[in-house]
Formats: sequence, structure tokens, C-alpha cells
Amino acid sequence: MIEPNAAFAPSYARARVLFLEGAAAAGMAIRSHNHPLPGLVGETLAMDVALDGPADAERLLVVSSACHGVEGFCGSGVQVFATHDEAWRAHARAAGVAVLYIHALNPHGFSYQRRVTHENVDLNRNFQDFSQPLPDNPVYTELQPWLLPETWPPSAAVASAIEHWEAQHGAAALQAVVSQGQYRHADGLFYGGQAPTWSQQTLRTVLRQHAQRTRSLGWIDLHTGLGPSGVGERICACRDDAAALRRARDWWDSGGQTPVTSIYDGSSTSARLTGLMWNAAYEECPQAEYTGIALEYGTKPFPEVLKALRADHWLHRHPQAPEAQARAIRQQMRDAFYVDTDPWRAQVVVQARQALFQAVDGLSA
Repeated sequence: MIEPNAAFAPSYARARVLFLEGAAAAGMAIRSHNHPLPGLVGETLAMDVALDGPADAERLLVVSSACHGVEGFCGSGVQVFATHDEAWRAHARAAGVAVLYIHALNPHGFSYQRRVTHENVDLNRNFQDFSQPLPDNPVYTELQPWLLPETWPPSAAVASAIEHWEAQHGAAALQAVVSQGQYRHADGLFYGGQAPTWSQQTLRTVLRQHAQRTRSLGWIDLHTGLGPSGVGERICACRDDAAALRRARDWWDSGGQTPVTSIYDGSSTSARLTGLMWNAAYEECPQAEYTGIALEYGTKPFPEVLKALRADHWLHRHPQAPEAQARAIRQQMRDAFYVDTDPWRAQVVVQARQALFQAVDGLSA
């Protein structure tokens, strides 16, 4: 086992090296799906997949990172630590559970320190049936001129307009309107796209390659940006299905010590969302009983996180911005989704390790 801090990297390129080295040293089967574009410093981008266990295992746990690119600084660290954790690996082997690590679902966002894909799409809003009418979010359309003004930082008048709307409708309503997903403004916040992204298509390929024989499928998807700093909220990542929620709580609740929340009953810090990634588990692995959570670690208060996201999207819309401002905005994004301190990283690893053990126990029960 390595020290927790040694598992976390300062860049996507270094995170990828640490993950591939850890998986190779552990004897895992590795497969890389290269992204069509280069990274921020010209590096190769890829969704890297490592399988720890037999390819035909009937019990499979997926552990994924960087669905929202910049959140990969945290998620990758958890995965790297797990590849070196022999006690954890032995526990999974003894239970007959294979573990599939999917490193950097959105490598482009990870490298560029953005939350979205190279298509400017929020991957976790992109899993829609695009042959059908897409959800509408008219209130977001009303707010976008204030959320993404022409100048940055926003003027006092813009800030006042948002504050006035929030005072009228509430902070929770603002979070819900902004984060639930929208499909009309391609340069806007939480844009779900008009077609499947590269990351969506590649993830489906991975599931077809590795999860077709699975009978019981667990999934821990690692996220950051909501809730109290360092606290990992276990959000049920499933349909509005009482049986799936009950299984998730049986696996991960620890008698109420680590509650499993739901976007459907209002218990989660997350709003009710649309186009979520776990849809792929049902669609690509219909033969499997699926149980999953998003493990969501808090970083900064939501208003600060939202301000970082607004700045990032403003920069995307204004690529001619001065380099110093661009660097500052990228750093602001990183700070909003990754707390670069030893205590925070230690908290992350302890909670993730507990969730990993619990998932294996749930799969083997």
C-alpha cells in the first residue's frame, strides 16, 4: 500500500502514468481507448481501462473517475491508491468479484481542467434518447445572460440580478435550474448535447467488452463539488426504483452511519437531474442486476463552485482572453473541484476504501 498523498497527481498526464503503472504492477489487464484530440500540453488523451480479476466474472464492480473532467484529480487518486491496496484487492478476489477501473471517462476535461467534454457537453447529462424530444429548461434560458455575461468578472448589475432572482426563488431553486441540464444552449452551463459524445460512445463500448457476462453489477462513480468539504455523499445512481435504492442502502448505508441519499426523494445535495450516465448500465447490461452510487466529495460552497463554472464557460466563449486570466480561471476550476491538502486527500481515501469494501460485500451477499 502507498501513502494516500502519493496516489494523487498534479496533472492529467501524471495521473495517467500513475494509474497505468499501478495497474500494470498489479498484473491487471489494461486496454486504452485513445481520444481523437491532444491534451493541454500536447499529451495523448485516453479512457484507460484496467480489469482486476477474470474476464468472465459474474460479479463485477466498476470504479470510474473523471466523468466531469477536472473532478478526475480526486477520482484518479482513489483509483491509483486502490491498485496498490493489496488488502482491498485480496478481499475482492476472495469474494469472487472482478473490479473494472475506468480511468478518465472524460480525459479532455481532465487535462484542460474543465468539467465538460471537448464538445462542451456535461457527460452526466448526455445519456438521452436523442431520437426523442429532449427536456426543456426555459428558466435556464432566462438566466443564461446573467450567468454568462459578455464581460468577466461580472458587473455589479449582473451580480445584483442573480442575487435578486435567488432571493425570490431560493438557493435550492437556483442550483436546480442551473444544474439539472439543458439542451438548447451549446455554449452554456450543464449542456447535455444533441448527440452522444465520444466519451458516451466509448463508455458503452467498454461495458460491451467487459460486462456482458455479468449477473450482478456494482458501480462507484467518483465525483467532487457538492456538500461539506471532504465528506463523501453516497448518492444512489439508479432509476427511480425502490428495489435498487434499497440494495444501495443495504450495501453502503452502514446502519445509517454513511447514509445513501437519492435525487428522487430530496435527500441528496444534488438536484434531480436528467440524462445520467448510469442509464448505460441498464441499456448495455440488461442481463445484470445493477446497483450503484455516485460518491460525491465536497470541496467548496456551491456559490463558489458555480462561480468557477461560470468563469470557465465564459473563457470557453472568449478564447481571446489574456493568458494570465485564462490561467487564473483554470486554477479557479481546479480549486473548486479538488482540495489540494493532505487532510482532504486522506479523508477521500478513507471513505472511498470503505465504500469499495462495502460494494464487494454487497455483490457477494
